[in-house]
Amino acid sequence: PKISPQLYNEYIERLAWRTPGGGSKGGAEAFDPKRLLEEFENHIEELKQLDEKIQRRVEKLEHQCHREAKEFAHKVQDLQRSNQVAFQHFQELDEHISYVATKVCHLGDQLEGVNTPRQRAVEAQRLMTYFNEFLDGDLRSDVFNNPEKIKEAADIIQKLHLIAQELPFDRFADVKAKIASKYHDLERQLVQEFTAAQRRCEIGRMREVAAVLLHFKGYAHCVDVYIKQCQEGAYMRSDVFEDTALLCQRVNKQVGEVFQSPETVMAKLIQNIFENTLQAHVKEKLDETRRSDIEQYLKNLYDLYTRTTALAAKLTEFNLGSDKHTFLSKLIKNIFSTYLESYIEMEKDYLRTRSTMILQRYYDSKNHQKRPLGGGSIQELKERIRQRTNLPLGPSIDTHGETFLSQEVVVNLLQETRHAFERCNRLSDPSDLPKNAFSIFLLLVEHLCVDHIDYALEIGLSAIPSADAKNANLYFLDVVQQANTIFHLFDKQFNDHLMPLISSSPKLTECLHKKKEVIEQMEVKLDTGIDRTLNCMVGQMKHILATEQKKTDFRPEDENNVMIQCTAACSKVCVYVSRQVERVRKSMDGKNVDTVLTELGVRFHRLIHEHLQQYSYSSMGGMLAICDVAEYRKSAKDFRVPLVLQLFGTLHALCNLLVVAPDNLKQVCSGEQLTNLDRNLLHAFVQLRVDYRQARLGRHFS
Repeated sequence: PKISPQLYNEYIERLAWRTPGGGSKGGAEAFDPKRLLEEFENHIEELKQLDEKIQRRVEKLEHQCHREAKEFAHKVQDLQRSNQVAFQHFQELDEHISYVATKVCHLGDQLEGVNTPRQRAVEAQRLMTYFNEFLDGDLRSDVFNNPEKIKEAADIIQKLHLIAQELPFDRFADVKAKIASKYHDLERQLVQEFTAAQRRCEIGRMREVAAVLLHFKGYAHCVDVYIKQCQEGAYMRSDVFEDTALLCQRVNKQVGEVFQSPETVMAKLIQNIFENTLQAHVKEKLDETRRSDIEQYLKNLYDLYTRTTALAAKLTEFNLGSDKHTFLSKLIKNIFSTYLESYIEMEKDYLRTRSTMILQRYYDSKNHQKRPLGGGSIQELKERIRQRTNLPLGPSIDTHGETFLSQEVVVNLLQETRHAFERCNRLSDPSDLPKNAFSIFLLLVEHLCVDHIDYALEIGLSAIPSADAKNANLYFLDVVQQANTIFHLFDKQFNDHLMPLISSSPKLTECLHKKKEVIEQMEVKLDTGIDRTLNCMVGQMKHILATEQKKTDFRPEDENNVMIQCTAACSKVCVYVSRQVERVRKSMDGKNVDTVLTELGVRFHRLIHEHLQQYSYSSMGGMLAICDVAEYRKSAKDFRVPLVLQLFGTLHALCNLLVVAPDNLKQVCSGEQLTNLDRNLLHAFVQLRVDYRQARLGRHFS
């Protein structure tokens, strides 16, 4: 490799410093170039010799490396040849082993073919010996008399029992009876032994006895005994469902160690618990309340069914066979089928009775006897005509400010219905769920919307006084406010509790149609009531103006001694209007507020417009009229409705025609606010001026 210039320079510098007289800056000895050259030449010679020496060593190592590489290649070739020879020997050995194995298997088959008949013959001879003992009636063999050999005896008697069943009854009746007796005796002993081992918690012994009994007819009895003993002392607490879950968890660990088919035993245990313990518990809880307390019965049915299905969900973690979900569903159905068949009718009867009681209790607390609606009497006909018109067909009903709507009643009705929806969701068959939920919804509509809200609206309409009534108390807006709040609660329950039950069924369309129908019916009555209430408000304003406004207000006798301010009638009307606007805002929400206030504002403007046209105005009276309209305009701002404010702005501009100089009338009429108005309307306002004829103001409109 090449030496870097820096290292080369450093090497030369060190060599020069080591050489006497070779320093570049002088020192003890002066600089001697010849000596330095000689030193360089000697050093170069040494480096050449060293290079030759290293080169010879490198060549020697390369030669040695080539020689060893050839030797290693020869060794690898020898190993490959040895490996090929070994592989050939291995193939030959493998073929030989396969040949020998085939021979051994063939020999084994031959030996088995000889040994199997021999074993069968020996077994048959042994069974014939034991059969002869039964035939003679003397069981001499130790296997039948030694209790410790009960397992071997059971195997023998089980085989003899199978053989005896094939023998003709007429010749071997006696021996068959003896074998059967011994069979049942051993079976009984094995069951007793299993029972004793279970009480001692000897799992190994239980497993041995169960394996022997597996071939006996009494194996099922053994399982029954095991199931019965498992449940002894298991239900010591009051919570049968929790006890069942703990029992099944404990037994599930044990059956796998005892029985060869643990899933069958576990399924039989659960079936036994459901058909006996749980069914008895359910029957006791439900039968005692079914006729005496239907509310408690429905609560118990919901609770028991919910807890039973929750228990079944826990039990699915155990091995119960291939279709454990169907198995558990059938067990639950067997317990509750009789109760679920009549559930929805009982639910509807209870909900109907309970809702009626809640409503009746409320009306009783108000000392109110519900009036039948929709009858055919003359009085009711008059009331309905009066509700839909402003004709004075007799006095209105005085409700003393009672709306006959109660949020507490509504909450109770919705609460009962919510519980009914929850029970319906849990207890109804999936195919019947939408239909059942719809029937509950119809009951809610009947009692909440018809019997309570609609009835209150009818009473509220009947209580609205006629438009010309004096000092009328307008309680219908309170009815509107409460009805609006109640309907929001009704709509929330519809979306939260009914919709999930019917959203994917044809009943959804039917429910939405019914809800829309109910809303539209109530909206018609609300609109009618609000319209008649607005008429009453306008009537009250008209009454204030009629009683408080004097003709001299706008034609003062002494025009030089008049305070420029709004009239007393205007002040009272503005106070009344502000109070009614506030009531409307409290009674409604959303766009309904603007809609009603717009209608009230338009009627208010029409009333003031018509009212002002009933008087004639002097110049000072015109100023007072402008003051009144300015005050009305200030009240109009409370409406927060642009149209109303615009109407009163225009009315204010019209009132300027009452005071403007005659020569300026044409200019004022061409102003921004009046230019688009009908000329006849402008002329009508100008005619209200006292100086109309004297100043010949009509020519300005010719």
